[in-house]
Amino acid sequence: MNVTTRIAPAASPHPGVSAEEWQVRCDLAALYRLVAHFKMTDFIYTHISARLPGPDHHFLINDYGTMFHEMRASDLVKIDLEGNRIETPGITAAKVNQAGFTIHSAIHMARPDLMAVIHTHTAAGIAVAAQEQGLLPISQHAMKFYGCLSYHGYEGIALDLDERDRIVADLGQNKAMILRNHGLLVGGRTIPEAFHEIYFLERACQAQVAALSGGVKLVIPPREVCEHTAAQFSRDTDNRMAHYEMAWQSALRLIEADGAYRT
Repeated sequence: MNVTTRIAPAASPHPGVSAEEWQVRCDLAALYRLVAHFKMTDFIYTHISARLPGPDHHFLINDYGTMFHEMRASDLVKIDLEGNRIETPGITAAKVNQAGFTIHSAIHMARPDLMAVIHTHTAAGIAVAAQEQGLLPISQHAMKFYGCLSYHGYEGIALDLDERDRIVADLGQNKAMILRNHGLLVGGRTIPEAFHEIYFLERACQAQVAALSGGVKLVIPPREVCEHTAAQFSRDTDNRMAHYEMAWQSALRLIEADGAYRT
């Protein structure tokens, strides 16, 4: 499966960076800016990562301290699964947040099917993460995740590498997880799919917080309707991936004004 889109130049401007890696860098920088555009950031905290093609199991993560809305392809740090920075000629970004490494390396180590991983601390995501019942199937957006959403209990700031095993065990084979009292986590086989997952999960959490604030009894569809809707979202894999790509290309127009993310 092709795990990149087609927004990058044909060749990298840095001699030490392959065209394939530069493509992923540009896509990931665009994803950072789109997350910022939709106000899913938490200052310089939270992270988005992407696995690089090849046998080395390297992945890209943000240079700690760079704001999401200003992220560029050359601001991304290449690291291995042990957190070691991989020297890249022409790329000077170097700072990696330890908690971000713990969470993202856990997924990249255990789930080779997930090329991109997004973790957010939005107000709505944290609010639902703090609610005992978790995500309720009260919106079409939420029903996308019916029966395929995981939960991971809060253990403190994710600095203990031992937590990686528990994160992976709790995620299982799902692509989306609520980190209790913490935030949201999604993965995708491609960057467009990961963007689509976090967009829907965030919107579902926003809808739930708004609905609960009304103080009235909620309407929850029957279980069979929830299951049917979830199945509608998950069927036709090829068409679904094409849809993610279409939505991604549309979203890119929101940040294409100066194309700075591609530098």
